[in-house]
Amino acid sequence: MALTDSNVLKLAPESGTPAYRSAPHNIEAEQSLLGAILVNNDAFYRVSDFLEPKHYFEPLHQTIFETASSLIRMGKIATPVTLKTFLPADTDVGGMTIGQYLARLAAEATTIINAQDYGRTIYDLALRRDLIGIGEDMVNVAYDAPVDFAPRAQIEDAERRLYELAESGRYDGGFQKFSQALTLAVDLAAKAFQRDGKLSGISTGLRDLDTKMGGLQHSDLIIVAGRPGMGKTSLATNIAYNVAQAYVPEVQADGTMKAAHGGVIGFFSCEMSADQLATRIVAERTGIPSSSIRRGGISEADFEKIREVSIELQSLPFYVDETGGLSIAQLMARARRLKRQKGLDLIVIDYIQLLSGSGKRSENRVQEITEITTSLKALAKELSVPVIALSQLSRQVESREDKRPQLSDLRESGSIEQDADVVLFVYREEYYLGNKEPRPGTPEHEKWRLDMDLAHGKAEVIIGKQRHGPTGTVDLAFEASVTRFGDLAPDSQVPDRGGGDY
Repeated sequence: MALTDSNVLKLAPESGTPAYRSAPHNIEAEQSLLGAILVNNDAFYRVSDFLEPKHYFEPLHQTIFETASSLIRMGKIATPVTLKTFLPADTDVGGMTIGQYLARLAAEATTIINAQDYGRTIYDLALRRDLIGIGEDMVNVAYDAPVDFAPRAQIEDAERRLYELAESGRYDGGFQKFSQALTLAVDLAAKAFQRDGKLSGISTGLRDLDTKMGGLQHSDLIIVAGRPGMGKTSLATNIAYNVAQAYVPEVQADGTMKAAHGGVIGFFSCEMSADQLATRIVAERTGIPSSSIRRGGISEADFEKIREVSIELQSLPFYVDETGGLSIAQLMARARRLKRQKGLDLIVIDYIQLLSGSGKRSENRVQEITEITTSLKALAKELSVPVIALSQLSRQVESREDKRPQLSDLRESGSIEQDADVVLFVYREEYYLGNKEPRPGTPEHEKWRLDMDLAHGKAEVIIGKQRHGPTGTVDLAFEASVTRFGDLAPDSQVPDRGGGDY
């Protein structure tokens, strides 16, 4: 385990070209940091939140750091004298005993002020070695891959490993001074004051929903839940379109682009194909039912309208991933990639129950959903964007007289309700009334017809949970044939539930 010059780059005797290259490392930085820790144990706490024994290149240094860490964390003092007791006495380090080597590390130590910088140097070099390892594995697997091993699978695996490395490759976490958080909060309030509509978040394009929520807040996980047929996908699609359509980029001081209004959309459509999603948006914008578009039952004027809307939609910053059966790890990797390549201001996922955990399919679906929702919340915080995730509701809604959903109706509800910052339920009385029409000509049928007239073209978005604001019900207009949500007319007399005609 001796530290020799064997790590120095060797040249081939005749050609003058490198015979091999050693992995990136800095023995002197490792020695200086270990010496600083042995002289002043407080130096350990300057690097302990990001530096681990495995980040050292020299195995002996890994052992020394690990042993010193254990002593310091137990409240004991780590010095050359206390440390050598726990290290092999017969270790030869370039002709020195372990005791002599520890004494030399302490004698040539860097100051505690430089400890963090040395720690970061060691950490960054360890990341480079990990990158080399991933690269070598990619080359070897590509050369020796079996016939039935698809290149796409190798790409996914390499992406996963790289993003895991990127996720762990940070040393900027930990505590921050409260004044920093306060500055961010004041900046947020200032932007809300300057922004059209006076919203602190991204506008949904739906006036009454924005009033209740203040827009879509950065780092929030927003769950949109409902029974099949309620229109939760339509609501998410409408909001995504409105955000993309309002996108106005702004150049920052460092030359990067940031959304002044609206934003770039990443839409994970696990249920519908991309062309079905596009058909929905075209139907919503043109007012032509999607069923008519699909079966070709349109006029020449309708087709011209579709063409004009399609040209407009092509320029929107709206990106769709239609891959089915995505794992949460794959989804997070693709979101990070989109953020880096195109920018990203809002993520929409349709829907949670179609995602899988990062490991093998769990027999305990509740645990798998917990991993998914926790990861989605972490992704929202990491990328600083709102995440809208759709969720199915359990069938117990159907057994109640009042079918308005509540938090307990969320499937595998514990983690979904706990991790969400906002829970929105989509409810349409018209859908349920339409399924229980009494026999025509009876008094019940007349009452039913009046109820249908009142409920026609309306939907309720019930805010079941909101960390930053009030709960309650927002009444919206809904046109089922073109799956379009909108604001109710301002002059409508809107009761507590229900609302005016669309």
